[in-house]
Amino acid sequence: MKFERRRKTDQKGSPKWMTTYADMVTLILVFFILLFSMSQVNLVKFDAIAESFQNKMVFEFYPSLVDNENPTDQVKIQENGQLSNKFNQSTNSSIIIADPEHTAGQPSDLDDLLKEVNQYLESHHLQDTISASRTDQGIVLVLQEQLLFDSGEAAILEAGKPFLNKVGTLLAAIPNEVKVEGHTDNRPIATFKYPSNWELSGARAGSVIRYLLSNTEGLKQSRFTASAYADTRPVVPNNSTENWSKNRRVEIVILDTGISS
Repeated sequence: MKFERRRKTDQKGSPKWMTTYADMVTLILVFFILLFSMSQVNLVKFDAIAESFQNKMVFEFYPSLVDNENPTDQVKIQENGQLSNKFNQSTNSSIIIADPEHTAGQPSDLDDLLKEVNQYLESHHLQDTISASRTDQGIVLVLQEQLLFDSGEAAILEAGKPFLNKVGTLLAAIPNEVKVEGHTDNRPIATFKYPSNWELSGARAGSVIRYLLSNTEGLKQSRFTASAYADTRPVVPNNSTENWSKNRRVEIVILDTGISS
């Protein structure tokens, strides 16, 4: 019996060892990509996660996944009020306690301050040049130009110093931040000292702050902010001599507690 030899069939495509080699190379590539991605750490997110674990705040607001051996102990702690919220503790620690001896005879809040300012204005007949009002921001004191400055100047006049002294005394008794704003009318100014109304309004706001700090003990510079608005915020239209006078002013804004300048 004669056996016929099978003819070798030609294999199409790559050899089998090439497929295995390609799979191995692909796996190695994926492995190095994973290593590279894990080496790129977002430091901001990492610090935030690390801080949350350190403070244990995440676990205080959610029940534990691990069963407690004595589950009634946790209930007892909550009933006794021993389990506290760290967020509440942080806010309570920032409360400022005023010295009763230091604040004796002084206004305890902005409403008392406003009342005392109005009494001072009435007794000294200053209602025509100074006004005091309560707004969402706090207490706003509006001082007209003729009380504080000569036209086109930023030096404090003697007529305005007594009221500024009173304001400084009141501010020394409270911790509120203060914003001093300078305003002008729309008539242009071009002098060597003040090329425009921006420089003039800023210089006037700075002069008021400098006077308060220099003549009142206990005031900190960090409480004050100076703002120059030039003629951008008129209270009345700039169309007459009387209205120009009303727009030339300095506003002292005593901010409510919690409002930052």
